[in-house]
Amino acid sequence: MDFTSATVRQIVIWLENQEELEDCLLAGLLADARQGVRNAARQFQKRQARAAAEKARVNALHTYERGQRTAGFSYIAGVDEAGRGPLAGPVVAAAVILPPDIYIPCINDSKKLSPVQRDDLYDRICAAAVSYGVGIADNKLIDRINILQATFQAMADAVDQLKPKPQILLNDAVNNPRIRNIPQVPIIKGDALSISIAAASIIAKVTRDRLMDQYELVYPQYGFGKHKGYFTQEHQQALRKFGPCPIHRRSFAPVAEAEEDSYAG
Repeated sequence: MDFTSATVRQIVIWLENQEELEDCLLAGLLADARQGVRNAARQFQKRQARAAAEKARVNALHTYERGQRTAGFSYIAGVDEAGRGPLAGPVVAAAVILPPDIYIPCINDSKKLSPVQRDDLYDRICAAAVSYGVGIADNKLIDRINILQATFQAMADAVDQLKPKPQILLNDAVNNPRIRNIPQVPIIKGDALSISIAAASIIAKVTRDRLMDQYELVYPQYGFGKHKGYFTQEHQQALRKFGPCPIHRRSFAPVAEAEEDSYAG
């Protein structure tokens, strides 16, 4: 592009479509006599700095995976869950094997992302993953064996779906006794430190949220589409008014109390 004859708008549009510029070219735009061109060049510079910072952040998320590859492991799976705390619905676990050093912008602990970001990342992770699996433990299993054991089972089910079989697991803070034939590395706050665990946290969260959106259609009086089964004030009021529904976890005290109240009433 001939910047001397191009209009400010043409230069602005051109810059919006560039990912990199030679230093001398950027310096020339920053020194352009036209303020609009200088402003556009500064915006490009800021965007470039943000992109570099994001690449550095995502690169740091590969630290645990690189360490395991250095130790000789090729197939490394991140494992995480969503839904241990809610009073209703399943606990969902995911296991994900990613290609080495893959760059997925914005990937992070699912709790730090908006629903729109999670949905977008879900699609990108599924498309890019070497393999991923999802395990679901429903409220009946949770009531029968308790939430911790149900979570372990969902994680084990997710790992069982992976092909090729992982050689090592990076787990978010837990060592799963239901998985005995694969080495495990529990990482505290792993969903914010490991790209594989972050990917698993997003798959698990999106899968569970979509299930709760479906339950919203079946049991609209509880507001599952909004609070996803967590013990919000809205959920508490619905429990008091309607009592538990078939997907509530009756082994959880607030649900048991609401059920007793409905019988007494």
